[in-house]
Amino acid sequence: MSLKYTAIRAMFEALWLTRMPSLARALSKSRGVIFTLHRVLPGTPADFSPNAILQIEPDFLHYVLERVRALGIDIVSLDEALDRLAASSRGKPFVVLTFDDAYRDNLEYALPILRRHEAPFTLYVPTALVDGAGELWWQAIEDIIARQDAIALTSGGETDYVDTLTVAEKTDAFNRLYWQMRKMPEAERVQLVGSFAGAYGYDLHKQCRDLIMNWQELRLFADEPLCTIGAHTVHHYELAKLPLEQARDEISKSADILQAQLGERPQHFSYPLGGPLSAGQREFDLARELGFQSAVTTRPGGLYAHHAANPHALPRVSLNGYFQSRRYVDVFASGAIFSLMGKLTG
Repeated sequence: MSLKYTAIRAMFEALWLTRMPSLARALSKSRGVIFTLHRVLPGTPADFSPNAILQIEPDFLHYVLERVRALGIDIVSLDEALDRLAASSRGKPFVVLTFDDAYRDNLEYALPILRRHEAPFTLYVPTALVDGAGELWWQAIEDIIARQDAIALTSGGETDYVDTLTVAEKTDAFNRLYWQMRKMPEAERVQLVGSFAGAYGYDLHKQCRDLIMNWQELRLFADEPLCTIGAHTVHHYELAKLPLEQARDEISKSADILQAQLGERPQHFSYPLGGPLSAGQREFDLARELGFQSAVTTRPGGLYAHHAANPHALPRVSLNGYFQSRRYVDVFASGAIFSLMGKLTG
């Protein structure tokens, strides 16, 4: 675990020991929290699993739902959350569950738990991934590095051969390649991912078909009364890195495709990756102009009354796979704590 996450764990421990989360919930004006989830999988990830931050175990999801209700917190849909934000009084605190990317394990492991708890949720869908034509590049580079003893990294026309024998070497190589791709224009990143995967015999489209639900499976979600389907672009590109019209098309076409496939136009949107590098005021304005009732980021924070007037840049709190301790759930459910964290790190 990196020094960053070690520091966060220490902070979570201190917050829990001082009972600060319960005090924050009682005294703050935060009305609720939107949780970000991606994958729900049993078992412990391998020692080298940089994307393990995106997955939690089914038992932990079960406990989260159990615990937030024990704390007197409602689990509500996005539509109800928006209504509560617009209400004149604070009312009962609430949590919203959101899942990004339409991973198949959501169907196998998450949905039965959500049904058992009668917990409403939103699933944000990148349509090209459901078509099997997208690429989960962040997982692809992990998979390739995991099975290699060395890799070739190309930057600025120069190639550097890097050993990846140990977990530390693999982690360093992943971070180097990941951030190289994050800083590139999307067209260049797509080209680099394709060439990198091709060099190591990695089938990006097969990976996509293996990990993401197809349309038939997605319809099981769409027919679930607890589920709200949201849009998540077509190709899962970082919108802030795209020209304006391409960004607009990524958003609007994803809604068009979901309407054509599922019979209902989505009213809620999630910005891919969702941080300051990926979405800013231009993207918030696009989501509003295109008629979405809400749009979520991955910027940490709770929900306050003022978000009712600006629902296209909503913060979320990530149920991070590195912090699956039961005592941390009280921290996760405290929006004010994450609002403060957002200010300190933003």
